[in-house]
Amino acid sequence: MRKLLIIVAAIAPSQAARDARPRVVLDNARVRVYRATAGPLTGVDHAPAVVVSLDDRPGARAGSAVWVADAAAASRTANVRGSIVIVQPRGDAVAPPRSAGSTPGDAPFTGMSFEPIFENDRVSAIRARMEVGAREGFHTHGSDTIVVHLSGGEIEDTSDGKTVVNRWTRGDVEFEGLGTSHSARNVGAAVDVVLVVLKPQ
Repeated sequence: MRKLLIIVAAIAPSQAARDARPRVVLDNARVRVYRATAGPLTGVDHAPAVVVSLDDRPGARAGSAVWVADAAAASRTANVRGSIVIVQPRGDAVAPPRSAGSTPGDAPFTGMSFEPIFENDRVSAIRARMEVGAREGFHTHGSDTIVVHLSGGEIEDTSDGKTVVNRWTRGDVEFEGLGTSHSARNVGAAVDVVLVVLKPQ
Protein backbone atom coordinates (compact mmCIF):
# COMPACT_ATOMS: atom_id res chain seq x y z
CA MET A 1 0.00 0.00 0.00
CA ARG A 2 2.83 2.41 0.90
CA LYS A 3 4.48 1.88 -2.52
CA LEU A 4 1.20 2.61 -4.28
CA LEU A 5 0.79 5.91 -2.40
CA ILE A 6 4.33 6.97 -3.28
CA ILE A 7 3.76 6.16 -6.96
CA VAL A 8 0.45 8.08 -7.02
CA ALA A 9 2.08 11.07 -5.33
CA ALA A 10 4.89 11.01 -7.86
CA ILE A 11 2.44 10.91 -10.80
CA ALA A 12 -0.08 13.45 -9.48
CA PRO A 13 0.68 16.99 -10.66
CA SER A 14 1.76 19.48 -8.03
CA GLN A 15 -0.53 22.33 -7.03
CA ALA A 16 1.82 24.77 -8.79
CA ALA A 17 1.63 22.72 -11.99
CA ARG A 18 -2.18 22.61 -11.79
CA ASP A 19 -2.31 26.39 -11.20
CA ALA A 20 -0.03 26.97 -14.23
CA ARG A 21 -2.36 25.14 -16.63
CA PRO A 22 -4.25 27.46 -18.97
CA ARG A 23 -7.86 27.86 -17.97
CA VAL A 24 -10.71 29.42 -19.88
CA VAL A 25 -12.03 32.47 -18.02
CA LEU A 26 -14.40 33.81 -20.72
CA ASP A 27 -15.98 32.00 -23.64
CA ASN A 28 -18.73 33.32 -25.90
CA ALA A 29 -19.54 33.66 -29.61
CA ARG A 30 -17.11 36.58 -30.06
CA VAL A 31 -14.07 35.62 -27.99
CA ARG A 32 -12.34 32.97 -25.89
CA VAL A 33 -10.03 34.14 -23.09
CA TYR A 34 -7.50 32.05 -21.14
CA ARG A 35 -5.50 32.81 -18.01
CA ALA A 36 -2.13 31.05 -17.93
CA THR A 37 1.54 31.13 -17.11
CA ALA A 38 3.78 31.50 -20.15
CA GLY A 39 5.38 28.22 -21.06
CA PRO A 40 4.06 25.16 -22.85
CA LEU A 41 0.41 26.17 -23.30
CA THR A 42 -1.13 22.72 -23.69
CA GLY A 43 -4.87 23.01 -24.18
CA VAL A 44 -4.83 26.48 -25.73
CA ASP A 45 -6.36 26.67 -29.21
CA HIS A 46 -3.90 27.23 -32.05
CA ALA A 47 -5.43 30.53 -33.16
CA PRO A 48 -4.32 34.15 -33.42
CA ALA A 49 -4.55 36.06 -30.14
CA VAL A 50 -3.59 39.06 -28.07
CA VAL A 51 -1.27 38.02 -25.23
CA VAL A 52 -1.31 40.42 -22.26
CA SER A 53 1.43 40.19 -19.61
CA LEU A 54 0.31 40.61 -16.00
CA ASP A 55 3.84 40.76 -14.55
CA ASP A 56 6.64 43.32 -14.70
CA ARG A 57 9.83 41.83 -16.13
CA PRO A 58 13.14 43.11 -17.49
CA GLY A 59 12.50 45.22 -20.57
CA ALA A 60 8.70 45.30 -20.27
CA ARG A 61 6.02 46.22 -17.78
CA ALA A 62 2.78 44.60 -16.76
CA GLY A 63 0.18 45.45 -19.35
CA SER A 64 2.38 45.00 -22.37
CA ALA A 65 0.51 43.19 -25.12
CA VAL A 66 1.49 41.46 -28.37
CA TRP A 67 -0.38 39.89 -31.28
CA VAL A 68 0.65 36.30 -31.96
CA ALA A 69 -0.36 34.17 -34.92
CA ASP A 70 -0.48 31.01 -32.77
CA ALA A 71 -1.54 31.46 -29.13
CA ALA A 72 -0.33 27.99 -28.18
CA ALA A 73 3.20 29.06 -29.19
CA ALA A 74 3.01 32.41 -27.36
CA SER A 75 5.82 31.53 -24.96
CA ARG A 76 8.23 31.52 -27.91
CA THR A 77 7.38 35.19 -28.53
CA ALA A 78 9.90 37.71 -27.20
CA ASN A 79 9.07 39.20 -23.78
CA VAL A 80 6.08 36.91 -23.05
CA ARG A 81 6.86 35.62 -19.55
CA GLY A 82 5.09 35.07 -16.22
CA SER A 83 1.33 35.32 -15.77
CA ILE A 84 -0.56 36.10 -18.98
CA VAL A 85 -4.06 36.52 -20.36
CA ILE A 86 -4.70 35.21 -23.89
CA VAL A 87 -7.55 36.87 -25.82
CA GLN A 88 -8.61 34.97 -28.96
CA PRO A 89 -11.13 36.72 -31.22
CA ARG A 90 -13.51 34.23 -32.77
CA GLY A 91 -13.20 34.45 -36.54
CA ASP A 92 -16.18 32.18 -37.12
CA ALA A 93 -18.67 34.41 -35.32
CA VAL A 94 -20.95 36.59 -37.44
CA ALA A 95 -20.39 40.16 -36.36
CA PRO A 96 -23.50 42.00 -35.25
CA PRO A 97 -24.36 45.11 -37.24
CA ARG A 98 -22.31 48.06 -36.11
CA SER A 99 -24.40 50.34 -33.95
CA ALA A 100 -23.78 53.90 -32.98
CA GLY A 101 -21.46 53.83 -30.02
CA SER A 102 -18.30 55.18 -28.57
CA THR A 103 -14.73 53.97 -28.57
CA PRO A 104 -12.51 54.17 -25.48
CA GLY A 105 -11.88 57.81 -24.71
CA ASP A 106 -14.80 59.21 -26.75
CA ALA A 107 -17.39 59.51 -23.96
CA PRO A 108 -17.11 62.27 -21.33
CA PHE A 109 -14.47 60.63 -19.17
CA THR A 110 -12.66 62.49 -16.37
CA GLY A 111 -9.55 61.29 -14.56
CA MET A 112 -8.80 58.66 -17.19
CA SER A 113 -5.97 58.15 -19.64
CA PHE A 114 -5.69 55.94 -22.74
CA GLU A 115 -2.44 54.79 -24.36
CA PRO A 116 -2.63 52.80 -27.63
CA ILE A 117 -0.46 49.65 -27.58
CA PHE A 118 -1.08 48.33 -31.12
CA GLU A 119 -3.79 47.91 -33.73
CA ASN A 120 -4.36 45.48 -36.58
CA ASP A 121 -7.31 44.36 -38.73
CA ARG A 122 -8.74 42.22 -35.88
CA VAL A 123 -8.24 44.23 -32.67
CA SER A 124 -7.08 47.41 -31.00
CA ALA A 125 -5.13 47.03 -27.74
CA ILE A 126 -5.17 50.02 -25.40
CA ARG A 127 -3.75 50.55 -21.91
CA ALA A 128 -6.12 52.58 -19.72
CA ARG A 129 -5.97 54.03 -16.21
CA MET A 130 -8.75 55.25 -13.94
CA GLU A 131 -7.35 57.58 -11.29
CA VAL A 132 -8.94 57.79 -7.84
CA GLY A 133 -12.44 59.27 -8.30
CA ALA A 134 -12.32 58.97 -12.11
CA ARG A 135 -15.66 58.89 -13.94
CA GLU A 136 -16.89 57.47 -17.22
CA GLY A 137 -19.93 59.37 -18.44
CA PHE A 138 -22.87 57.37 -19.77
CA HIS A 139 -21.74 55.76 -23.03
CA THR A 140 -22.62 52.96 -25.45
CA HIS A 141 -19.97 50.50 -26.58
CA GLY A 142 -19.37 50.67 -30.33
CA SER A 143 -17.44 47.35 -30.27
CA ASP A 144 -17.10 44.26 -28.11
CA THR A 145 -14.39 45.05 -25.57
CA ILE A 146 -12.47 42.72 -23.28
CA VAL A 147 -11.12 44.39 -20.12
CA VAL A 148 -8.03 42.74 -18.60
CA HIS A 149 -7.46 44.01 -15.06
CA LEU A 150 -3.80 44.66 -14.24
CA SER A 151 -4.23 46.08 -10.74
CA GLY A 152 -7.72 45.23 -9.57
CA GLY A 153 -9.85 47.79 -7.81
CA GLU A 154 -13.39 48.89 -7.05
CA ILE A 155 -15.57 50.38 -9.77
CA GLU A 156 -19.15 51.53 -9.30
CA ASP A 157 -21.11 50.68 -12.45
CA THR A 158 -24.57 51.97 -13.38
CA SER A 159 -26.56 50.23 -16.11
CA ASP A 160 -30.30 49.82 -16.72
CA GLY A 161 -31.06 51.96 -13.66
CA LYS A 162 -29.09 49.70 -11.30
CA THR A 163 -25.83 50.59 -9.55
CA VAL A 164 -23.38 47.95 -8.29
CA VAL A 165 -19.80 48.08 -7.04
CA ASN A 166 -17.63 45.53 -8.82
CA ARG A 167 -14.48 44.42 -7.01
CA TRP A 168 -11.79 43.30 -9.45
CA THR A 169 -8.47 41.56 -8.80
CA ARG A 170 -5.32 41.35 -10.89
CA GLY A 171 -5.93 39.07 -13.89
CA ASP A 172 -9.73 39.34 -13.82
CA VAL A 173 -11.38 39.69 -17.23
CA GLU A 174 -14.71 41.28 -18.14
CA PHE A 175 -16.67 41.47 -21.39
CA GLU A 176 -18.39 44.72 -22.42
CA GLY A 177 -20.58 43.88 -25.39
CA LEU A 178 -21.31 45.89 -28.51
CA GLY A 179 -24.34 48.12 -27.90
CA THR A 180 -24.28 47.87 -24.09
CA SER A 181 -24.51 51.17 -22.20
CA HIS A 182 -23.36 52.22 -18.75
CA SER A 183 -21.53 54.80 -16.67
CA ALA A 184 -18.81 54.09 -14.11
CA ARG A 185 -16.90 55.66 -11.24
CA ASN A 186 -13.70 54.55 -9.54
CA VAL A 187 -14.48 54.29 -5.82
CA GLY A 188 -11.10 52.83 -4.74
CA ALA A 189 -7.42 53.08 -5.63
CA ALA A 190 -6.22 53.81 -9.18
CA VAL A 191 -7.16 51.05 -11.64
CA ASP A 192 -4.97 49.91 -14.55
CA VAL A 193 -6.37 47.75 -17.37
CA VAL A 194 -5.70 46.66 -20.93
CA LEU A 195 -8.67 47.02 -23.28
CA VAL A 196 -8.83 44.63 -26.22
CA VAL A 197 -11.35 46.08 -28.66
CA LEU A 198 -12.64 43.53 -31.20
CA LYS A 199 -13.24 44.78 -34.74
CA PRO A 200 -16.31 43.51 -36.64
CA GLN A 201 -15.30 40.82 -39.13
